[in-house]
Order: sequence, then structure tokens, then C-alpha cells
Amino acid sequence: MAEKVKVLGAAGGAVGLGGFAAALGLCCSVPWAVALLGVSGAIAFARLAFLLPYSLAAAAMFLGFGFWLAYRKPACADGVCPAQPPTLLRWIMWVTAAVVVALGASAVVLRVTA
Repeated sequence: MAEKVKVLGAAGGAVGLGGFAAALGLCCSVPWAVALLGVSGAIAFARLAFLLPYSLAAAAMFLGFGFWLAYRKPACADGVCPAQPPTLLRWIMWVTAAVVVALGASAVVLRVTA
């Protein structure tokens, strides 16, 4: 059970940082961002735009940690090992990786084209 909590925490952190990176990429390149955030909100996000590569790197580190937890060999207690690998956790990590890659790619593409 503790492994599930750790993997879900790493996945949630990666998605959160990917979303933050997407928000940083969208702040100055999409015209409706000013309408949604207001002028002061858009200016605040523009000041945080330098954090884009750092948030993407941190999301990648969270993904790496989550994949390491999901794919590592399970610990055997008293000679008893789990019979099945945690396939649900592995699926969660792959879906999380796809979401983070999509968010990160949108942030980078919109930032470059702006």
C-alpha cells in the first residue's frame, strides 16, 4: 500500500508541474490569457516565465522517480514475494507520462511560436 501512495504522489507532482509549465507557456502567447487572468495576472505569469525549464525538469524527475517505484523489483519480506507486478501503477505512470509530455510540449511550442 505504501508503494501505491508513493507512485501516486510522484505522478501527481509530475502532472502538477506539467500543468504549471503549460500555464507559464500560455500566459503571454494566447490572447485569452489576459482576459482570464486579468492584466496583473498575466504580468505575474510573465515574470514567472523563467521557471519554465525548471518546472519541466522537475516534472521529468518526478516521472523518473515514479517509474522507478513502479518498475523496481518488489522487496520480499520473510521470503514471501508478491505474485503479480503492480500493473495498475504502471498504467497510471504511463498515462501520467503522456499527460506531462502533452502539457510540456504545448508549453514549449506556444512559448517558441509567441
